Amino acid sequence: MDIVRDWFTALLAEIVALNAFSSPLTFAALTSLAIILFFLAFGPSPGETDEEGRITGYLAGRDILEEAELRRSILHRALIPFTRRLLKMAGSLTPGQDIERVQKLVLEAGTPGGLSATDILGIQVLAGFVPAALYLVFGFMGSGMTNISPLILLRNAAGVLVLGFVLPRLWLRTKANARKRDIMRNFSDALDLLSVSVDAGLGLDAAIVHVCERWHNALTEELRRVTLEIRVGTPRNTALQRMADRAGVQELETFVGILIQSQELGVSISETLHTQAAQVRVRRRQRSEELARQASVKMVFPLVFFIFPALLVVLLGPGLPRIMSALSGVTGGP
Repeated sequence: MDIVRDWFTALLAEIVALNAFSSPLTFAALTSLAIILFFLAFGPSPGETDEEGRITGYLAGRDILEEAELRRSILHRALIPFTRRLLKMAGSLTPGQDIERVQKLVLEAGTPGGLSATDILGIQVLAGFVPAALYLVFGFMGSGMTNISPLILLRNAAGVLVLGFVLPRLWLRTKANARKRDIMRNFSDALDLLSVSVDAGLGLDAAIVHVCERWHNALTEELRRVTLEIRVGTPRNTALQRMADRAGVQELETFVGILIQSQELGVSISETLHTQAAQVRVRRRQRSEELARQASVKMVFPLVFFIFPALLVVLLGPGLPRIMSALSGVTGGP
């Protein structure tokens, strides 16, 4: 509108300068043109108003979401939400202290499948009681034909109950331990790259972004979350401390604590990163040496139970009949 108004003002100035108002026909045409331009510049638009446009866009977006929701299968629209609700109901029956422990495990495992602590506890309850109840029902129904004692059925059902309750927690703990090992494996390289990036002139936040762009693993996922939290206004120290709490890795917690302390004391971040990178490399080498020393002990089990029996079969197998016959002749002598 400002452009049209400026153009209209300039046009009037040119017309006045040329004395074009002397003719009645010219005056009428220019007046009509001025009215049309004034209406186009300051009048309402022929389309919808801003409020109507927002409402229409909202309703259209809602219709699109409803259509997309209806295109999904019955599994995604009904069964999965019902199952999640059932898991939450079953998980709410467990003590609050157990929920906190499971929630810590879920965070350390990286929230696999978007499951929460109540979901895991609900899976434990259902995986324990449902198979045990089915085993008892079918066991008592067929006990007349198989002559199985009710005490044996109860014992087996208790075993199924314990096994079904333990397996989901064991799976979650395995995921958490694997993610911790992944973080520890990549922590030294990420810290070296952070140190080099800061020396090159990048700030700490930009160096973290550079590390996230370079690799994709469990550690960079946590660093990306730190970056997102910083962008939405979370203090850097708070975001780093949350990352250390989620990961559950001792080396990462130590590094974050030292980094926060150095920032509060005004120590150079570059020197802190150099020192921590050197210490992490030393600990990584020591851990590798420790694992190498443990290898000989861990090889005893497969040697004794798998390799030695195979060697005995290969070496003594062809001559074993003769040895047996010779021994039988010696024992059955005159």
